[in-house]
Amino acid sequence: MTEEFDAVLDAVGPRLRELRRRSEMTLSELSEGTGISVSTLSRLESGLRRPNLELLLPLAKAYQVPLDELVNAPPSGDPRVYPRPIERWGMTVIPLTRKPGGLQAFKHILPAREAPAEPDLRSHEGYHWLYVLNGRLRLILGDQDLVLKAGEVVEFDTHLPHWFGSAGPEPVEYLSILGPQGERFHVRARYRPAR
Repeated sequence: MTEEFDAVLDAVGPRLRELRRRSEMTLSELSEGTGISVSTLSRLESGLRRPNLELLLPLAKAYQVPLDELVNAPPSGDPRVYPRPIERWGMTVIPLTRKPGGLQAFKHILPAREAPAEPDLRSHEGYHWLYVLNGRLRLILGDQDLVLKAGEVVEFDTHLPHWFGSAGPEPVEYLSILGPQGERFHVRARYRPAR
């Protein structure tokens, strides 16, 4: 057990370094965000300092990942940690995000229908983005009745009454991102053509 435990702890440093590099943060920036000194962060990443909960918790928060990801914990089978598909109103909803609050991403699969479903418009707090992967999605948005095809996107304030359904005899798959009122995507573009 001790060898296995040591191997897990030894792998944390390189994982922390890789997360920092993917986040494009310097040690100084990470130090400011976590309150952990630059020297301690450096020693953690190089394996010269053993990680503990007091150090890992602020790092998990800074990188916005579950603590399990920092230590590469084995699957626990806990459905609260690893979301499973949810069957609701005849559709399958697969959660794609695991952190509470903020933007939540889902994949939806609507079954094929022989007869069109009767729309039941709803409204609620928030903002919604949809991207159709396969099939045709019927979206009623206020007084508009739209049919979205694969590759099409729509975004709207969820205070506006809305409803989704299959627009044809084939199943529909779409990605859905829900956010709190006022939440917006943060777009970062790097490419700039030479003039």
